[in-house]
Amino acid sequence: MAEEEQMKFFWRIVDLIVGGIFIYAGTIKVLDPVRFGLDIDNYKTLPWFVSVRLAFYLPWLEIFCGLAVISRFLYRGGLSILTALIAVFIGVTIAAKLRGLDITCGCFGHASEHWSFPQHMAVDLSIFIALAALWFANELQRPAVQQ
Repeated sequence: MAEEEQMKFFWRIVDLIVGGIFIYAGTIKVLDPVRFGLDIDNYKTLPWFVSVRLAFYLPWLEIFCGLAVISRFLYRGGLSILTALIAVFIGVTIAAKLRGLDITCGCFGHASEHWSFPQHMAVDLSIFIALAALWFANELQRPAVQQ
């Protein structure tokens, strides 16, 4: 039983880290939505008016989903949305790189603006793997449904 408790504790720490990352990233973007709108527009995949709307909406979505993961209230919904967001972001970032665009994502404000493409991918893939692991761990911990 002690090993099971240790694993629950470990996954709880991962919840706190992943949720905290998205709360931090969302808060940075909420504080400067114009810059985030320009960061979205730099990918050249969406019309400007969509980029502007996303700049005001996505940060709050990240914050609320991060809070859902930390509080474990609407946990699976928060994990689903964050997993989809990071998967889309990874795809858009790779597409931009393949088109020869040299951009910074603005995900973590000034702290990430000078990261190289491999550094961005390493961070994003690490977050994606952590989210996938949380999904897997959550499914293992759920009691089996009686039929």
